[in-house]
Amino acid sequence: MIEALVEPKMMLTIALMGTIVYITYLTKRNTTASDFFVGGRSFGWFTNGSAIGGDYLSAATFLGIAGLTFQLGYDGAYYAFCFSIGLTLLAIFVAGPLRRFGAFTVADFLAYRFHSKRARLAAVLVVLAISGFYAAPQLLGAAQILSMFFGTSYEFGIIFTCIVMIFYVGIGGMKGTTINQALELWIRLGAFIVMLIAAMYGGLHYDKILTAIHSFSGPITGTSPYALDGSDINFDGAAWTGTGFYFPTFWQTISMTIGLALGTIGLPHILLRFYTNPSAKAARKSALMAIGIASAFFLLAVYLGVVGRAIFISGSASEEVMRDLVLGGNNMVIPTTALALGGDWLLGLVIAGAFAAIFSNLSGLFITSSGALAHDLYATFMKKDITQKQRVIAGKVAIVILGVLYGALGLLVKDASIGHLVALAFTVAASTFTPIFILGIWWRGMTEKGAIAGLIIGLGVSMWMIFLPGTLPSFLQFKIPGIVTVPVGFLSVIIVSLLDRKVPADVNDFMKRVHSKESETV
Repeated sequence: MIEALVEPKMMLTIALMGTIVYITYLTKRNTTASDFFVGGRSFGWFTNGSAIGGDYLSAATFLGIAGLTFQLGYDGAYYAFCFSIGLTLLAIFVAGPLRRFGAFTVADFLAYRFHSKRARLAAVLVVLAISGFYAAPQLLGAAQILSMFFGTSYEFGIIFTCIVMIFYVGIGGMKGTTINQALELWIRLGAFIVMLIAAMYGGLHYDKILTAIHSFSGPITGTSPYALDGSDINFDGAAWTGTGFYFPTFWQTISMTIGLALGTIGLPHILLRFYTNPSAKAARKSALMAIGIASAFFLLAVYLGVVGRAIFISGSASEEVMRDLVLGGNNMVIPTTALALGGDWLLGLVIAGAFAAIFSNLSGLFITSSGALAHDLYATFMKKDITQKQRVIAGKVAIVILGVLYGALGLLVKDASIGHLVALAFTVAASTFTPIFILGIWWRGMTEKGAIAGLIIGLGVSMWMIFLPGTLPSFLQFKIPGIVTVPVGFLSVIIVSLLDRKVPADVNDFMKRVHSKESETV
């Protein structure tokens, strides 16, 4: 028992947990709804920019991007390119106006834009759908790390992570969540930088290993003991370094690009972060900082995925590394590569970074969804005369409910790919909230019925194409169906609004408010 506690991976993970607990304790005073849901709108651009990066760079990026590159080659690296575009579009078109509007939740935007409870209800439904889609792969990553490196069962990993999140977000609210997310981002970035230094020191320069991978063809030595058929795994380096390995057609590639690039604008936990800035100027600076951090992060993730593949095909790594690369699949390539490059201490740092990524992203989803349940549903439809204190209590109860719900979803995705599941969540966001926020901020003609139609139709078509592709003709079967679902979302809003023509009477006041100069910030 004592020997296990002094292992680097255990010591660093415990240190991370202790830091989270300490920060949560320091930020436990949340006496108003503003404190709990938007951190009192008190965070500057550096802290909030780091927190946005922490929220955005989830397990899908810390583990998934490198994992997809390891598995798919150039096709996997393309995910990182699309994710980067999304943050840039968010900073240009949405960040500033959203903060000038000022609110507690994403649904507030629609409710105030149209003075509509029906629009708020539709938005809550979509927030919960996207958050559930996004939370499941984060829990999958946490459970796999605990299982692979601490020997726990998958089910224990799901339950343990949910309990940590209920404590972490329920006690600290948005204040604790933001500070923890900012800290966790730098832990992850630090882990990647140390891995970069270790790889370069070991002679694993990008051009050199890419050439070695491209020229490799045949069985990978040392994989047979862990392969299902008992023989060494075959690998074709030329196919891996080409394109079209995972997305075999031009339209499949375009579909993924649309879904991922536009999805960031519609992610409710990212949109909510801009409400925590004190001004629109700070919101834009936060977004720009997040873009810089994310770009550096994606480059490192792609490089480390290539390093993992180079180590794998060399067949010279330890039995433990070869076993984990075979059994862990694409999701665990970063921890396994860290073990190969720097031993137990670097593995410990990466495991702590992976937990930081998962906790950071999950906390954003929990606080966003709790706002949807407590603020948008309970306080709006069930108990209208609610006090500030009762609103905070409702938020904490919602977090417990969400812990149970997300835990159940996590149990259902045991064998899925983290990166692909998150890509699907991006597509749902791009097909629902992205049309609403782009058109709602920049088009006066959007109406209540148009907005509700866009949300419901965009969500319904996305779910159909993701879960029931076999019911569609082959030319409509996309792995990531953004090429169909995103235009459907935009067209639903536009067509229904043009038919409806019942634009709110105060639309000019709304437009003036969200596009006003900094001195007019609300």
